[in-house]
Amino acid sequence: MAETKIKIITENRKARHDYNIVEAMEAGMELVGTEVKSLRAGKVNLKDSFVRISKKGELVVMNMHISPYDFGNYNNHDPLRTRRLLMHRREIDRLLGKVKEKGYSLIPLKLYFKRGFVKMELALCTGKKIYDKRRDMADRDAKREMQRVLKERNKL
Repeated sequence: MAETKIKIITENRKARHDYNIVEAMEAGMELVGTEVKSLRAGKVNLKDSFVRISKKGELVVMNMHISPYDFGNYNNHDPLRTRRLLMHRREIDRLLGKVKEKGYSLIPLKLYFKRGFVKMELALCTGKKIYDKRRDMADRDAKREMQRVLKERNKL
């Protein structure tokens, strides 16, 4: 089985800082032509975006900014329009059950091309408290310090 080549367009690093990721999954996106061209140019921002389940039972991504295509004409797209995500019905129903539980959110983590199609990695997350963020920073600093000390020891 051949590996599929993935070209990452953008990542939402802030999401990993602000949320505890419980589960990650892949979804397709419904886009118009000029949006795909802007994505190929890397003109997208996931920073404040989030995913909602609409009244029709569809996944929609909100606040994802895709800049208008520079060479587009009057058919250019609205940068902040809501975009539909494509998943199987049973997956959406399972996510709907989880999101109704207390404290779960759906947050986009990554946008990438896979076999010519735009895919989004979205995550089922819970929000981090400030003390959780501080603990994560302290753990990261301690790990970095240990690596530095070990590196110095190995030099001697």
